[in-house]
Amino acid sequence: MKRIQLGNTVFEGRNDVYLFGDDSGRTTLVDTGVASPGVREQLEDELTEYGVSFGDVDAILLTHWHHDHAGLAGEIQDESGATVYVHEADAPMVAEDGMNHETEIEERDLFARWGVPDEKARELLDFLGLHDQIQGRSPAVETFTDGATFDLGSVELEAVHLAGHAAGLSGFALTDGDDRELLSGDALLPKYTPNVGGADPRVEDPLGTYLDSLDRVIENGYDRAWPGHRDPIDDPADRAREIAAHHRERTERVLSVLRERGEADAWTVSADLFGELSNIHIMHGPGEAWAHLDHLERHGVAERTDAGYRLLDENPDLDAMFEYGGENDEATEPSAATED
Repeated sequence: MKRIQLGNTVFEGRNDVYLFGDDSGRTTLVDTGVASPGVREQLEDELTEYGVSFGDVDAILLTHWHHDHAGLAGEIQDESGATVYVHEADAPMVAEDGMNHETEIEERDLFARWGVPDEKARELLDFLGLHDQIQGRSPAVETFTDGATFDLGSVELEAVHLAGHAAGLSGFALTDGDDRELLSGDALLPKYTPNVGGADPRVEDPLGTYLDSLDRVIENGYDRAWPGHRDPIDDPADRAREIAAHHRERTERVLSVLRERGEADAWTVSADLFGELSNIHIMHGPGEAWAHLDHLERHGVAERTDAGYRLLDENPDLDAMFEYGGENDEATEPSAATED
C-alpha cells in the first residue's frame, strides 16, 4: 500500500489516496480527491512515481460520496474502464444523475427546519454553485454492503460500514502481518471531529449513528488507522474515545444554550457554539447543532417546538447517551471540512 497525500485546499484538504498493486499489474485506488485541474495533475504525477497512470487503474473503492473523496472517480474510469465501488447508501450521490447538497436542501427543507436566515441561505447556495466543478463526472458504480471483501491480489480488504458523517461511509479493514488496520475515510480523523448532521442530512439519528460507528472502531481494536485526511492514527480506539468525549462536551454546551434561552432552533444553537459562519459551515454548523438537538430529543431530554427545541430534563444522565469517554479533543469548528 502506498499513501498519496493531495495538497488541495477544498474543504479540509490534505486528502489521502491509497494505492494498491500486485505482481499481476492489477491496480486499485481507495478514494481519488476532488475533480479540480490542480489535484488531477498532482495525483497523476504522484501515480507516475509508482509507474502507474490513470489508464492502469482497475478498481476504485470509495469510502464515501463527498467530492473531495470521489470527485476524480469518473475521469479515471473514463480513461481506464475501472470498476468504481461505493456503499449502496452512497451510490445515489455518486452515480450519474445523482443527488447533491442542493437537492438535499430543497427536498428536506433544511433551511426552514434549521432556522437558517435567508441571506445566509443565499450565501451557502452561491458557495455550493461555485464548487460544482469539483464534483467531477459521475462514474458508473457497483455497490457493496457491510462485510463485503475485495481481493486485491496482494491483500484483501473488508468493508466496514461506519455511517454518521455520510450514510454510506465505509472503512476498509486489512491485515498487515500481525496488525489489523483500517482505512477509515472520514469516520476517524487525526485532528478534526467529522461533521455529523450537515455533511449528509440523509442520515437518520446522525449523532447516535456516528457514536455507534465509533463504538465499532473501539470494539474492533485496530492497531492503526489510515484516514481520509492527514496522517496515520496509531491508536484508533483512543482517538475514537476522544471524539466521543468531544461530542459529549458539545452536547453539554447545547444543553447550556437551551437552559439559558428556553427555546432555540439549530441556527441559534450553532451561533452559540461556533460564532459567525460562512461558506460550507452555513450548512455544517446548524447541521451539527441539529444532530445534537435531535439526539437529545431521541433520548427524551428535549422536544421539538414551533420555535425549535426546549428541554424536558435540564440535568439528563449523559452517561446513558455516551457510553465511551476519554480526553476531550481541541476541535472547535463544526466539521472536518475546514481549510487549514
